[in-house]
Amino acid sequence: MKKIAIALALVFALTLVAGAQKKMKPWTEWSDKDIKKILDDSPWGQTQNETNTAEMFFQPTPRGGGGQQGAYNQATNIGYGIRFLSAKPIRQAIARQIILKEPKMTDALTAFANQKSDQYIVVAVDYNSADRRLAGPAMQQFNSANIGLLKNTTYLERKDGKRVFIEQYLAPSNDGMGAKFVFPRVFEGKPFIDKDSGYIRFYAEFAGNPGLKLNMRYKVTEMMFEENLEY
Repeated sequence: MKKIAIALALVFALTLVAGAQKKMKPWTEWSDKDIKKILDDSPWGQTQNETNTAEMFFQPTPRGGGGQQGAYNQATNIGYGIRFLSAKPIRQAIARQIILKEPKMTDALTAFANQKSDQYIVVAVDYNSADRRLAGPAMQQFNSANIGLLKNTTYLERKDGKRVFIEQYLAPSNDGMGAKFVFPRVFEGKPFIDKDSGYIRFYAEFAGNPGLKLNMRYKVTEMMFEENLEY
């Protein structure tokens, strides 16, 4: 019994240490590295990388160009940042990113960072590529999309298979946050996401040839922030 008690005490102590290690510093102290981590590799923000290997080998560009793109001659990559904009840590990361460049906007952005989302779940998606030629097709996909084209192919899905479909779509604007996919927060009379949801999958399929498909999964138990489930 004594050995069991010691073992339990040790486990409890390790749990406390782990909890202390996970505690984050205030968002007003986040560095560029902290911001990038929250936006691109966290329980609320992930990156979907798409690599095209079709032009890895040398292909001479036709003389005169003829309005064609130059051959890449290498594997090309574009990253899609898929983030729960309605989650407080994502808004705080965006606000902090701007404040580091424009300190005079602190007051206005603090309100944005700390506002509570009660009605909707909002997923924001932006894209980034080292080669500008890849950004053009991505921009076209997002700008030409509309709720009519997305309503049957864009949803959030829980581990139990239940889905809630998109209600509103906002194309990218000059706010720098990307396209916004808006979903109802309440489903069948209660919050669509709770601590027992298991995981949440965001899926969006765009029209086009080839059509863009976004598919990212988030573990709900890891989406706790300041003792609240943030999504």
